[in-house]
Amino acid sequence: MRLLSFGHGYSAQALADILLPLGWKIRATTRSKEKFNKIVKPGIVARTWPDQLLIDDLEWATHLLISIAPDKYEDLVLKEFREKIIKNIKHFNWVGYLSTTGVYGNYDGAWVDEKEKLKPSTLRGQYRVDAEKDWLRLFETYNLPLHIFRLAGIYGPGRGPFSKVKSGLARRVIKKNQVFSRIHVEDIAQTLSASILKPNPGAIYNVCDDHPAPPEEVISYAAHLLGLPNPPRVKFEDANMTEMARSFYLESKRVRNNKIKNELGVLLKYPNYKVGLKALIKEKI
Repeated sequence: MRLLSFGHGYSAQALADILLPLGWKIRATTRSKEKFNKIVKPGIVARTWPDQLLIDDLEWATHLLISIAPDKYEDLVLKEFREKIIKNIKHFNWVGYLSTTGVYGNYDGAWVDEKEKLKPSTLRGQYRVDAEKDWLRLFETYNLPLHIFRLAGIYGPGRGPFSKVKSGLARRVIKKNQVFSRIHVEDIAQTLSASILKPNPGAIYNVCDDHPAPPEEVISYAAHLLGLPNPPRVKFEDANMTEMARSFYLESKRVRNNKIKNELGVLLKYPNYKVGLKALIKEKI
């Protein structure tokens, strides 16, 4: 099997770790010269985005993974390669688009599933909604074997609260009824792999763990595991945060993951943040 990975970042690399031992061949894009050499390994050929060689890669690929965020105008992969993708649709066994649970917007802490109304609170979320619709049009019009994965907050090796807690800069930001859903990168990878083995074109999946939680709980638990003092509390209104960080607090919801379990048979390795953070501590991340 042959995967063309557009935007071969953190989640895509975790999927590659599953596929490569199975004999898959992967061609992967990055915009960064620094990352180019890092993603090259046996079985992976790197491309600098956008490379004209990708036109040939689209004829070569049996599977596509799209991890590139859209801009305010449209999805960047469709902007560059829409006609080529349409031309090669019959060659594709599976197409995966990595979206975000940000498409749901704010539900004041209520549970949401894949059928919930999309009402993003941020421009980033709206761009994702528009990109999802654009990809779904290719499924509806041309039978592109598309699968959409709405990812919760991603953590894993090299990504998590530990470095911030160790630095002494961590704060427990308190906002009433604020909850986030999360997902360990290895559980993203196993969900994608399960979907590849059991395609269902047009399907949309939430990818998150079982335990949405307030962000201050996660920071407290990370400090506990490190044996460090609990970071100080600060009210959201008084917190010194970037606009990007502040925007995440505009939305509060609990995301359901029943579909990946019932349809794909996914058994989460890290069903909650405590299991995930304990594993990272053991790995000395």
